[in-house]
Amino acid sequence: MSAPARVKWLAAPSSATWLAQAIAHSDLVLIDHAHCERKAAGVALQLMFRYPSDGQLGEVLSPLAREELEHFEQVLQLLQRRGIALRPLPAPGYGAALSAAVRKGEPERMLDSFLVAGLIEARSHERMALLAAHSPDAELRALYGELLASEARHFGLYWLLGEGRYGREATSTRQEQLAAVERTALDGPRADPAQVRMHSVGVELGP
Repeated sequence: MSAPARVKWLAAPSSATWLAQAIAHSDLVLIDHAHCERKAAGVALQLMFRYPSDGQLGEVLSPLAREELEHFEQVLQLLQRRGIALRPLPAPGYGAALSAAVRKGEPERMLDSFLVAGLIEARSHERMALLAAHSPDAELRALYGELLASEARHFGLYWLLGEGRYGREATSTRQEQLAAVERTALDGPRADPAQVRMHSVGVELGP
């Protein structure tokens, strides 16, 4: 495998082990991917409803939510063509670990919510790039490659929402702190390969 894709938001790249597991269990990752797209739409809508007086959120996040649902439909159609049922899957602890790091009081909660959403998008982008480059399945390579640009745009939008309200220095400092939490959430013993998910453990922590 060539060097993992680098995304500057992330504190560590994904591992070769995660990629090998994801390729070996591509159906599971595809099902999980559908759930991730639906959840991402829900996060955007949740932020719009939580902060109704912030008009810019509606302008930015409403199109993002629609795009996430379009991606969900794309993945769902591919599952249907392959005769794979969309079913619930046990979730990794990744999302819960990041949610636990979000501060409870405002205005810190808003900034953290933007950055956590952005980190999840950034990790999705990085892992889709790996699958687009290395999956032996041409249809999956095409799917993941098609979604890369929008995933990159999404994590950029969340960064800009934070920076526009809290300034570059505060946003950058907090982003680095949350990126460390994100890296830790993906560290630890290798998961059972049959439990591989888009956001299951597997990062290179370096020497």
